[in-house]
Amino acid sequence: MTHMVKFLIFEYSRTIPNLAIQKNIKNFDIMFQKITLILVLLTIVSCKESDSNEKDKIKAALWLLGNWENKSADGNLSETWKKVNDSTFQAQSYFIKEKDTLHFESITLQQKGEEMTYNASVKGQNNDKPITFKLTNSTEKQLVFENPKHDYPKKIIYTQINEDNLVAEISGTLAGKSSSEKFSMKKIK
Repeated sequence: MTHMVKFLIFEYSRTIPNLAIQKNIKNFDIMFQKITLILVLLTIVSCKESDSNEKDKIKAALWLLGNWENKSADGNLSETWKKVNDSTFQAQSYFIKEKDTLHFESITLQQKGEEMTYNASVKGQNNDKPITFKLTNSTEKQLVFENPKHDYPKKIIYTQINEDNLVAEISGTLAGKSSSEKFSMKKIK
């Protein structure tokens, strides 16, 4: 009988450390699972924030969307802005005098990463290839695009006056002299 008691005591004493080790392993597994879950959640949240931050600059230009017009004795200037997707807007700009189209321009406003560009292709200029202007400054109601290497314009500024009015301004060097033009435009409903 004493052998049996000794054996049971011996076996019991062997299982106590095993139970402690098993408990530590189980605690470690639970802790590892929690850490993994936290890391996965942080990754998902940071990706979503990155996506939303990435498109913030183009969101600031939403007020451009729509049909804009400037009627004057010189002719009619029209710009039509449309949203292509979350990172790209496109516009057609044309100046018509009587029945003649004197100026036609295709514009793409695009955000890639943190950079937003204004790409303008003017029919009959630069072999119809786009000229790129980078966003250099923006506020809730103003967008400033610049290309210091281009002659005219070097700078393009859109300013929202109110929901139905904006001013487009271009400036640069024309025929060796500093020049600028402003176009007040009204939204067409």
